[in-house]
Amino acid sequence: MRTPALAPLVLINAVGLTGRLLAHAPWLRALAEAGWSRSLREVVPAVTCTAQASLLTGLPPSGHGIVGNGWLFRETGEVRFWQQSNALLQAEPLYKTAARLAHEAGRPFRSAQLFWWFNQGAAVDISVTPKPYYGADGNKAFGITGTPDGLTDRLERELGPFPFRTFWGPGAGLPCTDWIARCAASLLKSEPPDLSLVYLPHLDYEPQRLGPSKSDMVRLVGELDAACVPLLDAARQVGARVWVVSEYGHCDVSRPILINRLLRSAGLLVARDGPFGEALDTFQSRAMAVCDHQLAHIYVRDAHDLERVRELLLGQPGVAQVLAGESRGEWGLDHPRSGELVALSEPDAWFAYPYWLDDRRAPDFARTVDIHRKPGYDPCELFFDPALRWPQGRAMLRLAQKKLGFRTLFDLIPLDATLVRGSHGLRAATQEDRPILIGDGPTPSADGTIEMVDAHGLLLRALVPEAEG
Repeated sequence: MRTPALAPLVLINAVGLTGRLLAHAPWLRALAEAGWSRSLREVVPAVTCTAQASLLTGLPPSGHGIVGNGWLFRETGEVRFWQQSNALLQAEPLYKTAARLAHEAGRPFRSAQLFWWFNQGAAVDISVTPKPYYGADGNKAFGITGTPDGLTDRLERELGPFPFRTFWGPGAGLPCTDWIARCAASLLKSEPPDLSLVYLPHLDYEPQRLGPSKSDMVRLVGELDAACVPLLDAARQVGARVWVVSEYGHCDVSRPILINRLLRSAGLLVARDGPFGEALDTFQSRAMAVCDHQLAHIYVRDAHDLERVRELLLGQPGVAQVLAGESRGEWGLDHPRSGELVALSEPDAWFAYPYWLDDRRAPDFARTVDIHRKPGYDPCELFFDPALRWPQGRAMLRLAQKKLGFRTLFDLIPLDATLVRGSHGLRAATQEDRPILIGDGPTPSADGTIEMVDAHGLLLRALVPEAEG
């Protein structure tokens, strides 16, 4: 005899939502008031890929291998950010565990992953994720991909084209969050999965540009809340439960740490000059940093250089700690993908990736939105270069040149890291600024704050009560 199916569960990932901000989200606050909410103690680094991997596996980075949004792939000498392959996860994710346990209990289980990371090749029944098309001539066309075949075409016929330019870059903002929420609502009404993972990034943009204290957070949170309404209505219609989680909160920053320039000036980092500017030479560099918000992985080729590099970094203003060897384990970062050294910033600082010493020799990609080519995370991509008189006009000119077949760059991004006034990556200093988890059913026994990795067990038991033991 088959066990009856449980009510579907929708997990909204409202990036940047904290206990402090929940008061400005009446619809999401109502979920908390009808159920329960807890603040989450962040994993480090508190960045998208690491946080999502910990939520999905219940493990720290040392267990699942996602040590940041990107890292040095030692086998190829390449720094790669924002990879989508599910095979990079080195532990079983929630949807796979839940499906296995549900099937063992004689119950079917279907899952959907909508814009969560590590989407390609994931063991889900429905997936939708951003994936541009790349031409042999260097051209790029925006697009989304997913499963089953034909799904993304149907969604774009129904909802309009996915507003890719609002997902990242100077135009990043509300339209992409609105589209994803309506996409999730459509799928929920047509064929409700048992688990829907829905990523809504609206609060991740302006707080990085301006810092949370200079952003209109009341308006931004209200916009996110309103964008959730179609999804909440759809969940109500099909009898689905809605949980809400976030990955981190934002903090104000006032100073970038140009760590790779420090390493280069010390003769440890090597760059190769060429016709397109200077390129980082990972094979010749004795030490180099992969910068990811408020954490940097420093890859040191020769163990004899470790102490020298560590002392150099500790003498740099804005650097709070430099972890080496076993001390990385205290933060869950003792993994082969981590740097031999891991640097954490002061709360008001962040690590910027530039390695060139003269902006005239900056690589051509530095002034563009190019998340896969840059050897580090670049929040300057959220800005138009203020030195340009009319950047929107320049963008239109570049687009026209592209359509006419000319090779050109959308060189609209500033090189000035001091423009960035918000960041994340460390653990919040206060409970009200931590990310949150909103759920229903039995209230977690812990009061106040729970570890982010423990959210996985709560979700699993909500999906498969048999997992209680």
